[in-house]
Amino acid sequence: MVTIHRRTDNLPVGALLACVGGFLDAFTLVLYQVFANLQSGNVVLFWTQITSWHWQAAALRLVPIVAFVAGVLVVDLLGTPRLMAVVRRPLRLVVTIEIVLLAAVASLPGHPPAGVTTVTVAFVAALQFSTFTTLHDAPYATVMTSGNLRQCIVATRRWLVDRDAAARSRAQQYGVIVGSFTIGALIGVLCTRWLGQPAIAVAAAILAVVLALLIRETRRLERRTAATAPA
Repeated sequence: MVTIHRRTDNLPVGALLACVGGFLDAFTLVLYQVFANLQSGNVVLFWTQITSWHWQAAALRLVPIVAFVAGVLVVDLLGTPRLMAVVRRPLRLVVTIEIVLLAAVASLPGHPPAGVTTVTVAFVAALQFSTFTTLHDAPYATVMTSGNLRQCIVATRRWLVDRDAAARSRAQQYGVIVGSFTIGALIGVLCTRWLGQPAIAVAAAILAVVLALLIRETRRLERRTAATAPA
């Protein structure tokens, strides 16, 4: 599988991204009763509304699913050799797009249509989900928590019961990611109830920190490579 993210994520980046993931789900659920990240939930809600003959409500649940599909396809296309040759920094481009889109949502005046917000947030969630997939040497997800929670439980059992030293580190890493998602959801609920639509700017600000960390890490690796290169 071709990817635009060639390095694995470190724990600070993964924790911040998981915080954003929790925030986004809380934001759309509080405002519109729609999940931005967890599309399985939207599928269930869609058919619940359809079988109740609530056509407009069903369409509202379908919109973020389509946006999520579009986001996954965008990242997949950016990973193709043809576009990789044109876009020099696709990872930075994706994170920048996320920041710009969330900032745009935060700046929308009045009470914008629900579809505009849910489409944008679901698209951003798909970009993040498809781009950031590996924490150190292990798979993880930053926009949902079920898989991370399972990994944390399994690693914790192996650490405490089987005395597996390597499992201790994995349990702690996944624990931080699950905790960060939970904290992000809490912050998302509180900020959205207090600020409404502009609250999404908080997620954009966290992503700006992620972008700065990614740029710093890239420059550090480039300096190390230059220092070790033969004269």
